[in-house]
Amino acid sequence: MPSKSPTKSKFKGGGLYANINAKRERISEGSGEKMRKTGSKGAPTKQDFVESAKTAKKKTGGAAKKSCW
Repeated sequence: MPSKSPTKSKFKGGGLYANINAKRERISEGSGEKMRKTGSKGAPTKQDFVESAKTAKKKTGGAAKKSCW
């Protein structure tokens, strides 16, 4: 039975960013998986990132914000 990835616990409730980081960890451990190319079927779109950024939480809590500089 696969264990939970420690990355999933960094982001509240999982989601897009947690899934991406968990996959990167599996790839670095030698799983043989590859990240999908931009625009390929099943890959996250720009709109997916826009929507997930609205609800993304920092590791320590609080809403993620764009820099105003």
